[in-house]
Formats: sequence, structure tokens, C-alpha cells
Amino acid sequence: MMIFRHELKRGRLAFIIWTAAIAFMLFICMILYPEMEGEMSQVGETFSNMGSFSDAFGMDQLNFGEVMGFYGIECGNVLGIGGGFFAALLGIGMLSKEEKERTAEFLLSHPVSRISVIGQKLAAVLFQLILMNVIIVGVAALSFAVIGEDMEAKEFLLLHLAFTVVQLEIACLCFGISAFLRRGGLGIGLGLAAVLYFLNLIANISEEAEPLRYVTPFAYAEASDIIGNSEIDMTLMGLGVLYALVGVAAAFLKYTRKDIAA
Repeated sequence: MMIFRHELKRGRLAFIIWTAAIAFMLFICMILYPEMEGEMSQVGETFSNMGSFSDAFGMDQLNFGEVMGFYGIECGNVLGIGGGFFAALLGIGMLSKEEKERTAEFLLSHPVSRISVIGQKLAAVLFQLILMNVIIVGVAALSFAVIGEDMEAKEFLLLHLAFTVVQLEIACLCFGISAFLRRGGLGIGLGLAAVLYFLNLIANISEEAEPLRYVTPFAYAEASDIIGNSEIDMTLMGLGVLYALVGVAAAFLKYTRKDIAA
């Protein structure tokens, strides 16, 4: 577990900053809700009639004037973008950083197999994302208590579960890609997360683009679907888990055979 602990220590600053930033944004959004509640119904009606823009963000299906509708739209976007980008950053550099930082010789000189290296690094990625989401759920629940609003517990937990799986999927895909890189791939990771996010917006806008929902993980984390139906689309989530496993498998297959530069 030496590598696992080392990666957690190595990435603790980024973890603290990203977790604090996302949790803070969620909390602030919810704190502002009582001040805006009186105007939310009118705002929500306006947003729901903005055509493609409303379709893209699910504003035509959620009531922006209700606390769960507000939470799903505003906080869902914070979780989606912020969490997705952090997941991409974690995954994309995990296996390529040793060559980029010239520490591969030191790492591989230890009595540890490459399979163990991959497993411990993957565990560090997954642990950080799960811990981040546990903290965020706690802060979000606290925000509801602070403003004195009752949340719909089932929908709240399903929404956070969906976004957690989204982040894990993106991290695993980037983790797999990182095994093929030698000098880091920050742009590749962030670009992948951004493309997947916008593919979901396109799928929401156009019926012809509906098949894109089977590609992007954000499709099964749609707040409008989860809050409106009180369930997650398990077919889409199942595909997401499959894609994540493919990413992990690619990492193991490539890294165990890779000629690593010291």
C-alpha cells in the first residue's frame, strides 16, 4: 500500500482545493435560494420557454421555483462540470506522471509488480473521488438544513450517486488513456470531460442526436430525469460502468507491456 499512500499524499493539495471549491459553490447556491425563492417561479417559467437552451439543461422538466428543481439544475451543473474535470485530472496523469517527472526508475526499482503499481494508483484515484463525494453530500445536506428546506432524500441520494458514477467513469477512461502517454495529457483529460458534457447537451437538444446518450456518462445523471422519475436509467449507467471497465482493462494491458522511459 506504499504507492497508494504516496499518491494520496502527493495529490492531497489538489484534492482539498477541488473538494472545497465544489462544496463551497454548492453551499453558496443553496444559501442564496431563500433570497431568490420569491422570484424563482417567474424565472423558472421564463427559462422553461427558452427553446433549445431549456432542453439542453432540462429546465423544461424541472420546476426552478422548487428547492429540488433549483438544486438539480444549479448544483447539478456544478457537480457535473467541477466533478468531471477533477476526475479527468486525477485519471489522466496517474500513470504518465512517472515518465513526465523522471521518477519511473525510482518507482520500478522497488520490489513491486507493475500490476500492483496500476492497482494501487487506480485505488488512489477511486478513493479520492468517493471521499470527495461523501464530503460534498454532507455539505449539501447541511445546506438544506441551514436554509430550513426539506429535501427529497431518495432523489437527492440518487442524483449524487449518478454524479459519483459519472466521475468514476471519466476517471477510469482517462486512467486508461494515461497508460499510452509519456509526457502527461492535461489537455486530453479536460478535453474529454468537456466533450462528454457537451455531447449530452447536444443529445438533449436534438432528437437526431439521441444515440449520443449511449456515449456520454452525463446522460444518466440528468437531474430532470432523476428528480422527475425518482430513478436512474440503469441501462445507461450499466453502459457507463462497462466503458469504465474497458478503460481500466486498457490501462492494465498497456502498462504491463509498456517500455517505460526512466
